Amino acid sequence: MNRDVIITCAITGSGDTVGKHPQIPVTPAQIATAAIDAARAGAAIVHCHVRDPETGKGSRDVALYREVVERIRSADIDVVINLTAGMGGDLEIGAGERPMDFGAETDLVGPIERLAHIEALLPEICTIDCGTLNFGRGNNTYIATPDMLRSGCRRVQELGVRPELEIFDTGNLWCTLDLIGDGLIDSPPLYQLCTGIPYGAPADIGLLKAMVDLLPAGANWTAFALGAMQMPFAAQAVLLGGNVRVGLEDNLYLEKGVFASNAQLVERARNIVELMGCRIAGPAEARERFGLIKRG
Repeated sequence: MNRDVIITCAITGSGDTVGKHPQIPVTPAQIATAAIDAARAGAAIVHCHVRDPETGKGSRDVALYREVVERIRSADIDVVINLTAGMGGDLEIGAGERPMDFGAETDLVGPIERLAHIEALLPEICTIDCGTLNFGRGNNTYIATPDMLRSGCRRVQELGVRPELEIFDTGNLWCTLDLIGDGLIDSPPLYQLCTGIPYGAPADIGLLKAMVDLLPAGANWTAFALGAMQMPFAAQAVLLGGNVRVGLEDNLYLEKGVFASNAQLVERARNIVELMGCRIAGPAEARERFGLIKRG
C-alpha cells in the first residue's frame, strides 16, 4: 500500500467531450485555470492536452501549448507540468474494401514531429503512448510502432524530460521492458496504467494487479480507469502501491447526473486517499521521487 500518494489531474484530453459537459476546458486560459485550480485542490501533477479554441477538437499547435504552460508557470502555486506527446498518432482506416482511403480523423505524423511542443517548452514530464491500439468501434486506430517508440524515447531522453509510459495493455508494458533494456528510458521509469479505454485493458482489478506485477523493479506508477470506475480505481491503485490520476479527460461526473470540475475530482480523490489513512504528496516530493527536473 502506498502511504504517500501523488495525485495527477488530467485536465481536458482530446476526446469528443465538448458538448457532453457544460464546462470542458477548451481555450488555453480555461485549461490553465483548471490546472491551477486542480493544483490548489491537491494535485501535484497536471496532465495537459490543448484544443482548437474554435472547434474544441484536440490540437498539436505549439502556440496553444505555450500559452497554457506560461500561464501555469506564472501562477502563484507550484505544480509539475505533464504534457501529452500522444497527438499525431491517429489513423482512420478506410471503410470496407478500401482501407487505404484514410478518413477525416487521420492525423498521423512521425515520432519526432509529435514532440515539437516538448522540444519548445521542456515540461517536466511528457507522455509516451507505448503501443498501437484499436481505438473504440469503427476504424480509428492509434499508431505507435516499436521503431517509433525508440525514436521518440531517444529524443525525450536527450531533452532531459521524463517520459511517462502510457500502458493500454500488457503488450505495451512488455515493449517498455525492451526500451529500458536498450537504455532509452532513464531510471527510475515512470508508468501510467490506463484501463477502461476501448479496446485496451478493461477496468478489471485482477488485470490491474497483473500489470503491476509485470512492472520492473523500482518503477514509479499511477493508474486510472474511465467513467464511473475512476474513484474505485483510485482506491485500488493506492492499495497496490501506486499513485492516482483523476480529471475530466477520463470522467465527466462527480456522481450520477452531477457534472464535475477538475478541482472537485481532485478533492474527491484526496478524501478517499486520506480516509484510507494515507497522505497527499506535493509537487516537490513528486519531483524527488520521479527524478524530475523543475522547469520555468
